[in-house]
Amino acid sequence: MTLVMPTRVLVVGGGGREHALAWKLAAEPGVNEVVVAPGSEAMAREDRVTVRPGVDPLDPATVVAVARQVAAELVVVGPEAPLAAGVADALRAAGFAVFGPDRAAARIEASKAFCHEVAASAGVRMARARAFSDPDAAIAFARELASAGNGVVVKADGLAAGKGVTVCDGAAGAEAAIRALASVGGARAGARRPDAASDDAPFVVVEERLQGPEASLIALCDGRNAVALPFARDHKRLLDGDLGPNTGGMGAYSPLSDLPDEAADRLLEAFHRPILRELARRGTPFVGALYAGLILTADGPVLLECNARFGDPETQVLMPRLATALGPLLLAAARGDLTAAAARLQLTESRLPAFPGAVVGIVLAADGYPDAPRRGDPIDGLEDAEADALVFHAGTSTDPDGTVRTNGGRVLAVVARGADLGEAAARANEAAERIHFVGAQRRRDIGHGAHPAAGVPVAAAVGGAR
Repeated sequence: MTLVMPTRVLVVGGGGREHALAWKLAAEPGVNEVVVAPGSEAMAREDRVTVRPGVDPLDPATVVAVARQVAAELVVVGPEAPLAAGVADALRAAGFAVFGPDRAAARIEASKAFCHEVAASAGVRMARARAFSDPDAAIAFARELASAGNGVVVKADGLAAGKGVTVCDGAAGAEAAIRALASVGGARAGARRPDAASDDAPFVVVEERLQGPEASLIALCDGRNAVALPFARDHKRLLDGDLGPNTGGMGAYSPLSDLPDEAADRLLEAFHRPILRELARRGTPFVGALYAGLILTADGPVLLECNARFGDPETQVLMPRLATALGPLLLAAARGDLTAAAARLQLTESRLPAFPGAVVGIVLAADGYPDAPRRGDPIDGLEDAEADALVFHAGTSTDPDGTVRTNGGRVLAVVARGADLGEAAARANEAAERIHFVGAQRRRDIGHGAHPAAGVPVAAAVGGAR
């Protein structure tokens, strides 16, 4: 097989993850243009990147029309919501090579209950859990789990932009979280997935709380096989020390000191490949980025969740680490030829090569995030930060005079490289200090010191996979 580089790539989405993907793909030899729809003004400043503002990424017909207009040789669907809306289905039906799962396979993220069901059928280890449509039954199960003294995790069944999870110390907190999801406000936040057939469909998943550091392992998948990206770790809590409310992610880093990249091969065999086989058996093969959120317990790794796309903010730190072209692998996966493409690249193991050193990314969030982010504040210091770091835009807008303003919850990700995590973190923090806007929120401990509950022996983490 000849390794094929797509010359025109369409990336669907407009956040920091899509900015990082466009930055990576546009710099690869053979790529003439990366179009991002809707993208942002900041993305359009990257070499060989253009944007299509005003495009609704949730409208399959509109996205197909854009793909036709730009003669896309590859379409990469970034966020989860377009996947759940069937955008990848429509693109494939129109004859495009698409990196991103069809709606049926994307349920692995769109429904936490479905993820547990697939994992159980595949023999993949997850936390003890049950899904509920009745709040009172959910509360009773939460009390049962809480009686063990380890806490409870309450998850909205549907998509909630990474903020539908509440970690509770006891039964009272779990009851409050369940009742909040059962309310009208909770439903608007995505408690019940949009494709739920009836009011009897689950709106909440209640899980036992496990202890250990978390790790993100994202794999490129072609429906049958998988090739892993390096490990990353994101920080969901708003405040330093992993305190405060859950967010979509306040920063990330790679590599991990407690889980070397070499462990990916065995963990792919324990988690990704069984899930791929089960989805294929059901007639819904998964083509795209399968994200396994793992927790490294003393008894080995356990799957916390699956996402059906590249992580955010993990993508922002993984793209600078990759020591190989991404475009031909995404196209090969879209065509079902990932194994042959990996062989052509002489990948001796099921993971992509990475540059030495470390990468740390720090998210700058708007005042009021995650509940009610403030918009429209001018941002200063971007050029100063960009002199020593990468700055990926997640939620910004640009005035006609060039003034950049906040326009979302997570506004920017400041990403820096270093010889090790300490150096990368110092550089990222120094660059982040140069950026100013009213009420800016950020953590100052991303990549510093041990992650809470870190220290699980690597042998236990890898050997415990089953």
